[in-house]
Amino acid sequence: MYISRHAEPAVEQLSKMFGAVLVAGPRQVGKTTMLKKITKDVHYATMDDMVLLASAREESGTFFKDNPPPVFVDEIQKAPELFPQIKMILDRDRKKGQFFMCGSQQFRMMKNVSESLAGRIGLITLLGFSLRETHHVDCDLPFLPTDAYFAERRKSLAPVSYDEVWETIHRGSMPELCENPDFDWQMFYGAYVRTYIERDVRELTEIGDTVKFAKFMTAAAASTGQLLNLASLARDVGISQPTADRWMSVLVASNLVYLLHPYSNNITKRAVKTPKLYFLDTGLAAYLTKWNTVDVLKNGAMAGAFFESFVITEIIKSYYNKGILEPPLYFYRDKDMNEIDLLIEDGGVLYPLEMKKHADPQKRDIDAFSVLDKIPGVQRGPGGVVCLYDNLVTLHGNDRAIPVNYL
Repeated sequence: MYISRHAEPAVEQLSKMFGAVLVAGPRQVGKTTMLKKITKDVHYATMDDMVLLASAREESGTFFKDNPPPVFVDEIQKAPELFPQIKMILDRDRKKGQFFMCGSQQFRMMKNVSESLAGRIGLITLLGFSLRETHHVDCDLPFLPTDAYFAERRKSLAPVSYDEVWETIHRGSMPELCENPDFDWQMFYGAYVRTYIERDVRELTEIGDTVKFAKFMTAAAASTGQLLNLASLARDVGISQPTADRWMSVLVASNLVYLLHPYSNNITKRAVKTPKLYFLDTGLAAYLTKWNTVDVLKNGAMAGAFFESFVITEIIKSYYNKGILEPPLYFYRDKDMNEIDLLIEDGGVLYPLEMKKHADPQKRDIDAFSVLDKIPGVQRGPGGVVCLYDNLVTLHGNDRAIPVNYL
């Protein structure tokens, strides 16, 4: 059964605004499935077909005569020779919605897009299923802890139990695993990591030592929810810091890792400058760090970091699915060790959020929010603690305890 994706309206809207639409994202998150549904009346050409790929690479000038637009080109990054041809056709015909493309290897693909198709292409990032999608929730608003958001979100709430949250965190958000509960979790992610390293990473970057790269992925997964420390990652894996920096950029470009940047303005001189690292699929992170069952994960030393990673990823998905490529998300930490897990900036207002895996939120969980009141020029909006409590309740002033099913 096809599960509707919240990014579908954004793709359709972009196809009316631009000549080409590109859906990027990690391997196996459902990009092709979604685009096939949207483009069911459009010609389909996949670069996984070796005959078509040879034609695209060697006869790029005639490829779109044989495969005339409107056309959906899958795994477009394998045939960068097509990008200049797409540009020529779009400049000549000036039509919207002529090319639909997707691909999982963003490094080279995005370089070709920015060189050939700037201003002619709409971009969407797709991640794995969101909690809203798996529970068939209609609301597709970007998350914001305001009265208006909660009023709208309340109309389509789905019950999500404590055990279900941890099951979701452990199993991850890959569509195949979500749709097939009998699929073996370890076998799936084992194959996923091997395919990712052997196909995506090895093809596109100068990584000679795939064993060390796998070790690097594991070290990064063990750092989810923490400040990025490239020196420590390099030391753990036995590589140089510049190599660690390059390999981290590969994980970010693959949409496996998200770097959340610290909030700063001209006055916040005491804020840290280092980003925080989050794995965007908690199931993959659990596999890499060998939290092999739900119980050991939720009772283990990294439970808080995994819960935080899950919540932040759900919020990121709510922005990506609306076509917002750079969500206005930050964290706050200063040299006095005041810390706020997440700040959402909207209309010049900062909305602070904490993530706590417990089910008994306290007023002290939001004590750090008052730091924002001392920064000149900053307007603070309502915030809250995203936690495993059952009800949306006020903790203090405009700040609430926010259950996971309100994400």
